[in-house]
Amino acid sequence: MKKHNFYAGPSILPQYTIENTANAIKEFADMGLSLMEISHRSKQFVAVMEEAQQLFKELLNIPEGYSVIFVGGGASTQFAMVPFNLMNKKSAYLNTGAWSKKAIKEAKAFGEVDVVASSEDTVFNYIPKNYVIPEDADYFHITTNNTIYGTEIKHDIDCPIPLVADMSSDIFSRPVDISKYAIIYGGAQKNLAPAGVTFAIVRHDVLGKVEHHIPTMLNYQTHIDKDSMFNTPPVVPVYAALQTLKWLKANGGIQKMHEVNLHKAALLYDEIDRNPLFKGTVTDKEDRSIMNICFVMNDGFESKEKAFFDYASERGMIGIKGHRSVGGFRASTYNALPTESVEALVKTMQDFESENK
Repeated sequence: MKKHNFYAGPSILPQYTIENTANAIKEFADMGLSLMEISHRSKQFVAVMEEAQQLFKELLNIPEGYSVIFVGGGASTQFAMVPFNLMNKKSAYLNTGAWSKKAIKEAKAFGEVDVVASSEDTVFNYIPKNYVIPEDADYFHITTNNTIYGTEIKHDIDCPIPLVADMSSDIFSRPVDISKYAIIYGGAQKNLAPAGVTFAIVRHDVLGKVEHHIPTMLNYQTHIDKDSMFNTPPVVPVYAALQTLKWLKANGGIQKMHEVNLHKAALLYDEIDRNPLFKGTVTDKEDRSIMNICFVMNDGFESKEKAFFDYASERGMIGIKGHRSVGGFRASTYNALPTESVEALVKTMQDFESENK
């Protein structure tokens, strides 16, 4: 039976990435050695790092004045790294979910944090609007996609101060105007690579302005100056990221991915809205994520939640259980998820409806 992988992260990767990385683990670049045992300073791996950075810039159309770095520690380390590098006295944050809250908590160790707006009042089921960004803050931080609650900021906002974005779960899913951002960062385990590597796109002119000491490993400039080679980088995930970047380019780039992602999301949201057994947790279509689609059993059908989960699992739907803080279901429709998997989930929902009217 075919498995359909809807896990939120670590998540589905292109078969191209999996096969090429597996082959490189057996033998890398005709060296007679595994990718896992070669020096990160060998010319063969240096070429991997350079190509990954170049493709990152090409696919996202990153302008001059920015660097792409690959580091460890996940996006969670970036929650501290951002204020270490940018915050003198005050920062501003938009609170749209669990990951925003964690980032806010870390920033409070560095100074005043102005939470300009929050959707916590209704369990993060919308994106706040009409908030005011304080121009005396050192930067404004947003989390563009909320993996747990299924909301997404799908446009590049205009910001009067340096804009920082956690794009862990929607990077490469839509075109982005990089010039509007000071820093974009994210864990790679959604749309890029297996867990273990973190990317950051950093604009040079926002660095070097804080008055406090920055620990060497938490200083963006350290990794920019050494082309992500200050210490041993996560070699296998970086290589896997390169394979995904190649796959993205070969399959039409970011604009094509966006078109496919919109289609996949529309298929599933249309079924959620049509099917009387289910309802979406994010009712405002403008705020609905195209990467993490959350839904629950409709009023009167709550008792059938486990039955549907079992029914879907028997049909090969993997990873659709909602986050423990929300319940219900979550289908993550990242770039590598084929449209046929969404179609299979829609058919499963329709068949369950016909058997449970």
